[in-house]
This record gives sequence, C-alpha cells and structure tokens, in this order.
Amino acid sequence: MDINKLGALRELAVRKTMAAVAEALHVSPSAVSQQISMLEQELSIDLIERRGRGVELTIAGRKLVETANRIFEELESARADMAELKKVVAGDIRVAAFPSVAAALMPKAIKRLHASYPMLEVLFEEMEPEEGMNALRSWQTDIAIIDDLNVPAGLLDPGIEITPLIEDVFDVMMSPDHRLAGLEQVTWADLEHELWVMDTASSTYTRMLTDACQRSGYSPKIMARCKGYEVTSALIREGCAIAIVPGLRSRFDMQGVRVCRLVPEIRRRISIAYRRGEKKSPALQVFIRCLKEHAQAFQ
Repeated sequence: MDINKLGALRELAVRKTMAAVAEALHVSPSAVSQQISMLEQELSIDLIERRGRGVELTIAGRKLVETANRIFEELESARADMAELKKVVAGDIRVAAFPSVAAALMPKAIKRLHASYPMLEVLFEEMEPEEGMNALRSWQTDIAIIDDLNVPAGLLDPGIEITPLIEDVFDVMMSPDHRLAGLEQVTWADLEHELWVMDTASSTYTRMLTDACQRSGYSPKIMARCKGYEVTSALIREGCAIAIVPGLRSRFDMQGVRVCRLVPEIRRRISIAYRRGEKKSPALQVFIRCLKEHAQAFQ
C-alpha cells in the first residue's frame, strides 16, 4: 500500500469532503478521488460511501485509518529518534496558532529561533484552535496552539500530547470617552444596554459570551460581526460599540481605546499540542522551550 494513498484516506476521515482534502494536500479533488479508488481496487473492498455532498468511511475504511494512524505515528517516532541521535536542530517545523496568541508570542519566538538555530525554519499558519487540531491530526502541521474553550481536554486524541503554555483572561474594550471608561473593572450587568462587536472567527467564543450575558439576565445587542481585530478595533475607537477581547489581544494596538477588567472573569488555558511520537524531536523541543520562555515573560 502506498503511503500517500493512506494519507489521503486519513485526511478524508477528518475533513469529510474530497474538496477539503484536495485543498489540504494541494492537489485536485479528482486526484484525491483517484487515490481512494486505487486503494479500494488494490484491497478489493469499499472504503468510503457517499453521503450528500460528503463521504463517510465504511467499517473497512475506519479500520484502515486506525492502522494508518499507527503507521504514521511510527514513522514520525522514527524520524524523531534519528534526529535525536544526530542532535541537530534543523529542517522545517510547522506551527498553527490562533491570532491573539500568535501576535503576542510568535514573532519574538521565531526571531530568537532563527538567530539560535539558523538551520531550523519555522513555517507559521494562522488557524483557529479547532482547525489547528484537525491539521495536527492529519499531519498538516507539527504543532497546534490550542485553548481549553475551543478544544476541551476530554476531546483530545490519545496520540496527541499537550504542554501548558499560558493562561489568558478576557477584557472589555471600549472608546476612551465611553461612560464606563473611568472604571477599573466592569461587570456583565454594566454591559446590558451596550452595542456589541462580536468576533465570529470562533463560534465557541460567540456562544460563550452570549451565554455569559444571558446568565446576567439579557442578550447582547450585537451591531457588528467581524472576523478580524482590525475592523473590531476601528468600531471601538469611534465609540460605535464595545467588545470582549482576550487579554493577549488587548495588549496590542492600544492607541485610542480603553481596556477594563471584566468581572466575573472568563479565563482560558492555552496549550501547545503535538503528536506524541514526535516528543523527542530536537526541533520540537527547542521550539516548545523557546515559546514557553516568551510566554512566561509576557505573563
């Protein structure tokens, strides 16, 4: 069996559509379909079945993916063993992280690693925690920065290991002339009649903030839904609305805004996730050590 065909099947188990797999593997959907068909012909058994616009794995397909997972884990473990024997920190390490932690920690970490290990290249891609975990499971990234709000510990795969990185608390951001701007801390009840900007990059955050408002007896009046901080901060500066933002994010680009502590607080734990078989990789070890040192200094 060809390892690339097994890889395509593993991707399909996570991403559910040929188009999504093709995008992840940087090939055409027809090429993915052909790989799966060739694998089925080789084994003389159906591995997938169509379900609307997507596909589902058959019992045989799921069984083969379980075997493929073990094969890929052994390959990664072997690579890590060889790298450890050489004691050379070199090659590429792929990192997925969501915007707030990426902006706070990644630039300085990458700069330091480039200076200390010139043969190591960090390849970064911005991904929300759930997306990063999917990329980690399907071998599209080597490290995923996640949080416990989007990826609860109970949902982690047995083959994934996590290392705690930093804790983050959410703040209220508003314009400097807002009626609440003079307060050191703001309660959820204080925000009942405000207009809100909601970051929609993560549906988990939207649901979490809405639930917190409802526990205080109201639903937030959302006047804007944005996928990035740039528009959110512009609306806040002009006094159009307030927003609840991660503390990591609120420490950047503070000109023209006021940040207050939110009580009761919402706290999240941010962690580094990686495949268990790669734990001994020198590149992985130096990256984790460097990122943790920067996180401690930032905290």
